[in-house]
Amino acid sequence: MAPTPGATRPAERRAERPAQRSQRLRHQLVAWGFIAPVAIYMIVFYAYPLFRNLDLSFRDYTLASFITGEAPFVGIANYVEVLRSPTFWPALGSTAVFTLGSIAVQFALGLALAVFFYRRFPLSTTLRALFLVPWLLPLLVSASIWAWMLNSDSGVVNAALAVFGISQVNWLTSPQTSMIGVLIANIWIGIPFNLVIMYAGLQNIPDEVYEASSLDGANAWQTFWRITFPMLRPVSAITLLLGLIYTLKVFDIIWIMTRGGPGDSSTTFAIWSYRLGFGGGSPDLSPAAAVGNLLIVIAFVFGIIYIRTQRRTEDEL
Repeated sequence: MAPTPGATRPAERRAERPAQRSQRLRHQLVAWGFIAPVAIYMIVFYAYPLFRNLDLSFRDYTLASFITGEAPFVGIANYVEVLRSPTFWPALGSTAVFTLGSIAVQFALGLALAVFFYRRFPLSTTLRALFLVPWLLPLLVSASIWAWMLNSDSGVVNAALAVFGISQVNWLTSPQTSMIGVLIANIWIGIPFNLVIMYAGLQNIPDEVYEASSLDGANAWQTFWRITFPMLRPVSAITLLLGLIYTLKVFDIIWIMTRGGPGDSSTTFAIWSYRLGFGGGSPDLSPAAAVGNLLIVIAFVFGIIYIRTQRRTEDEL
């Protein structure tokens, strides 16, 4: 007698369930195997250092703490000390000027160069590659070159200005011009990054859009403001955000060129944090960590603004 279909189904299900569970378990293990290296990397090199830096800012960590391993908990005392410091407001102002000035000029020149090189002409590829040289050089080399070029006595910049009858400018040794000197160097280094990102964004704009604007009689300026620039908005937003985060933590260029001086004229939060922790005879590691955390908070705030702006743009679309 042939078995009825209803009698075989429960037995088949009981036989399939262990196999399905085993297969599902294998898939989960494979997925965790791929995720594990990234998770371990994030925990070891990001989460743990961030936690240690936060913990350090709430304690009174001195040189004796290296030996005893004890650092008393002081709450927000280090943050109060930082906010009351006479260096706080000059450093905040220098950080704002250096960051906003750098990303504004870098973005404008990078976008202009991207639009320029988007139109193919002889040697355009070679020239575009040459513009990447500042980005490829180590920061130590770039900063040293600019420190030599802006030297008050023997720099080529002052030598060029003298040809036009302009007197010597103390680019890196005067409180009035030291920030301008480091800004010039940082802008020069950051332009290639903006050029590459914006040029890639231009590649994603369909040619049909430009053809339609040409048929409508739009000139080059109208095409840029009404087509190119609006369609580059997502790329522009991420470029500005990355530029902001990178510029906030710039240390090498300023330290090599001016060491944050003269006085505090070119001292940003990154320079101030280093000075507190390692720049003096008696390091203040906990206030240095507090200053570093302020930088993290600033970057986090702008990151949240970027995310909310992107969500609003997506909702409008």
